[in-house]
Amino acid sequence: MLAAAKNPELVLIDEIEKYVFDPLGFVLFAYPWMEPGPLESEAGPDKWQTDVLAEIGRQLQDPTARPTPHGPIQVSGRSGHGVGKTALFAWLIQWFCSTRPHPQIPVTANTKDQLSTKTWRELAKWHKLLINAHWFRWTATKFAHVAYPETWFAHAIPWSVNRPESFAGTHETHVMMLFDEASAIEDVIWETAEGAMTTADAIWIVFGNPTRNSGRFYQCFNKFRHRWTRFEIDSRNAKKADQIKIQQWIDDYGEDSDFVRVRVRGVEPRAGMTQLIPTALIDEAMARQVQKDSYSFAPRVLGVDVARFGDDQSVILRRQGLKVFDGIKKFRGLDTMQLASRVSKEIQDWKPHAVFVDVVGIGAGVVDRLRQLHHQNIIEVNNANSAMDDKKYFNKRAECWDRMKAWLKAGGSLPNDNEVRDDLGGPEYGFDGRERLQIESKDDMKERGLASPDVGDALAMTFAEHVEIAADEPEDIEPPPIGYYTYGNRD
Repeated sequence: MLAAAKNPELVLIDEIEKYVFDPLGFVLFAYPWMEPGPLESEAGPDKWQTDVLAEIGRQLQDPTARPTPHGPIQVSGRSGHGVGKTALFAWLIQWFCSTRPHPQIPVTANTKDQLSTKTWRELAKWHKLLINAHWFRWTATKFAHVAYPETWFAHAIPWSVNRPESFAGTHETHVMMLFDEASAIEDVIWETAEGAMTTADAIWIVFGNPTRNSGRFYQCFNKFRHRWTRFEIDSRNAKKADQIKIQQWIDDYGEDSDFVRVRVRGVEPRAGMTQLIPTALIDEAMARQVQKDSYSFAPRVLGVDVARFGDDQSVILRRQGLKVFDGIKKFRGLDTMQLASRVSKEIQDWKPHAVFVDVVGIGAGVVDRLRQLHHQNIIEVNNANSAMDDKKYFNKRAECWDRMKAWLKAGGSLPNDNEVRDDLGGPEYGFDGRERLQIESKDDMKERGLASPDVGDALAMTFAEHVEIAADEPEDIEPPPIGYYTYGNRD
C-alpha cells in the first residue's frame, strides 16, 4: 500500500475512480480551475452546467430517481446561444472515458461542420487541460485510450438518414450517446438511437437551440417529456454568453421574436426557425429553362448589392420577368466611385427600366454618383425600412425575400451558380411578436459560419417595387452572350 501511495499514476487512478457516479466531482477535480492559465479566472462550471452534472450523478446513484425508474438516464436541454453546452459535452465525454473501461460513446451534431469545428474542437481544448490527458489521444474523429484505441473511445459520427444504423444499439457495458444541436437531427436517427438505450445505466444527452416546433427534440419537452430530465437555459443567465450580442439581438429583432425566443431564451419558435427558401426550390429554378417569349415583355431590372466589409462582395445582377441572366457580376475591393462606374456601364449596355441599389452603409454614395451621371429610375432600397405591407413583414428585407420566394414558386429561372444556391438557401426565418415574418441578418448568418448572401440580396432587391414599362417602349434588347461577363470585368 505504501508503494502504491508513492506512485503518482496509481494515486491518480485511485482518485479518478471516486468519480464513477459523480461527473460534477470529476469536472471540479480534473481541470485546473483558478490556477495560472486559461482557467485562472474560473472557479468551476456555470450554475446550469453544475445542475446538469449533479443531476446525472444523482440518477446514477439512485436509479429510482430517473424519469423511468431503473431505465436509461435521458437528459435534454434547450438553450439560447453561447451558453457553454459544447464544454459540457467535452467534460461528459472525458469523465465517461476516464471512469469506465471500454466505453461506447457516439457523438453527433446537426451538421458535419458543427460536429467537427465546434463540438469536437471543444473536446480537443479541454483535453489539453485534463489532469489525465496522457491516457487519451484526440484525433479528428476519435477520442481514444492510448492503450486500447480500438475498443475504448468516443467517436464523432456525422449522421445521415441513409445510414441511421450508425446509431443502432450496442452490446457494450458502458454506453453514452450525445446529440449536439439536436433540434435539427432527423427523427429517423433518434428512433434508431433508442436501441442503444437498452443497456443498464445507458446515458443519452441531447442539447441545442430549439429551432423547430416539431420533431423528436421538440417532443422531449412535450409528448415525451415524462421520459426526459429537462433543462431550459436562457442565455441572459449564462456567464459565458456574449451579453452585448444578446442585447443587440433583442434590439434588432424584438424581445418576443422567434429569433430571440430561440437564440436567447431557449424556447421553441412559433413556426420554426428554418431555411426560408428550400434548396429543392432553388435547384428546380436552376434546372428550369424559360423561353424568351415568357419574359421578353417584362421590365428589365438591375439589382445592386453594395459590399460593406472586406469579406463581402458587391454584386450587379440582371433580371427580366421570370429570368435571371447568366454572368452575375461580383466584385471585391471596389470603392463607391468604381462600383458606380460598373453600374453605369451596365445601364448604358442594357437600358434597364429600374436599378435597385442597396443604400445601407456606403451604398448611398453609389446612388449619388449614378444620379450625378444623370441616370434615371435609380431606386434606393433600405432593407431596414418598413415594408409596404408592415402588418405581414418585419421590414423591407423580409418583404423582398418573401416576394423572391414567391417568384421562384411561380416559375423563376436561375443561373446554375453555386453562390446563388448558397446565398438563397442560407437565411433562416422566424416571426416577431406581431407575427410578422423576419429574415436572419447578414451579420447573424456570419455568426453561424455562412457567407454574406450578397447575390441573394441583389436579386431580392429587384422585388422591392413594382416596375412598369412605358407605352412607347422599343422592342426588347438582346442580352449579351454567356461568358461576356467575367469576375471583375473592367470592360
